[in-house]
Amino acid sequence: MKRNTWQRQAVRSALGESAGFVSAQELHASLRDAGSPIGLATVYRALADLAVEGDADSLQSVEGESLYRACASPRHHHHLICRSCGTTVEVEADDVEEWAAATAARHGFTEPRHVIDVFGLCAACTSAGPRVAASPPSP
Repeated sequence: MKRNTWQRQAVRSALGESAGFVSAQELHASLRDAGSPIGLATVYRALADLAVEGDADSLQSVEGESLYRACASPRHHHHLICRSCGTTVEVEADDVEEWAAATAARHGFTEPRHVIDVFGLCAACTSAGPRVAASPPSP
């Protein structure tokens, strides 16, 4: 575990106050707007460390950008993400876990790890009709 510097604590706090997933750039901008002198590279490092330590969820947007949020669940989980409004639901997927372990073993791999994020439309956006954005909106 890394040392808990003021920068890491500032990133952790800002992430906890954010609604939904945010990019490092968005989080950096909110910290700077609040008067913090923290650098963008430091925000990137802190977010990556928090994700590795399990204190933050990380996923890639449909454009490939890394997004983060304070982790709501300490257990391994996956996400369902609405492409229109960005609503995210944490889900467990026992079938996926079994498939990952069996596939890894079949190829001689051990200790498999994986990330699965499923993008779709939530019930509210499906009901709203054809207005569908290509990716989750910025918070």
